[in-house]
Amino acid sequence: MKAEMVRALPRLPVPKLLQRRIGRAIADFRMIQPGDRILLGLSGGKDSLTLLHLLRAMQRQSPVPFELGVATVDPMSPDYDPQPLVPYLRELGIPYFLERQNIYERAHKHLLRPSYCSFCARMRRGVLYRCARREGYQVLALGQHLDDFAESFFMSMFYNGELRTMKAHYRVREGDLRVIRPLVYCRERQTRQFATEQALPVIHENCPACFGMPTERQHMKELLAAQEAYDPRLFKQLQRALLPLMGQGLEGLEFEEMHD
Repeated sequence: MKAEMVRALPRLPVPKLLQRRIGRAIADFRMIQPGDRILLGLSGGKDSLTLLHLLRAMQRQSPVPFELGVATVDPMSPDYDPQPLVPYLRELGIPYFLERQNIYERAHKHLLRPSYCSFCARMRRGVLYRCARREGYQVLALGQHLDDFAESFFMSMFYNGELRTMKAHYRVREGDLRVIRPLVYCRERQTRQFATEQALPVIHENCPACFGMPTERQHMKELLAAQEAYDPRLFKQLQRALLPLMGQGLEGLEFEEMHD
């Protein structure tokens, strides 16, 4: 569609607290460098949509120039329809790539577990890596927040016997792509509030890995929520405790991907 035919959506006001937290994360973990071409993995959920608008705001205000594109992986699950994102991204005027891969069928064919989270996450990431390489992006931005990091830590400890969590910034094994998670200091309730207040086009069935079934992650989310109700300082303390694991490998940019 020609540029003159595209109706630009108004710029959304971004809460200062979210701006500060994403700015601090980007600085602490050296996520964005001058001239970076960043591809955002957009599921259509509240978190990735919030990150989209945070990065757009930063792109306008930051002295560090970077380009921004968006990609969505459609796993062809009956519970997931990303089509409403197409006109929305067109109106934002951002390069958008809709990647259709039959992850749903592959999961049912090869896995017998009731939850496919790890399988789906790895498959979707692989699709995003291929899209980034094909379109000339060297950085992939993902929308996991502090709640996700905490849940991953306890899942790794309880189910695998390892003290690990996702990394805020790492380089893939092939060495040609970096992966960043700028929401690492943000809470899920903040992205939910922003998405609700700004009436973002959230796709509520946006986790095709689960296919409508409960997951270990949901159980961990409920456990942490119960503990936070008892001690409101919980996530502040968890952030401090997890910092060394979040930034592991940053010093030499020798990052290695983990299962999340």
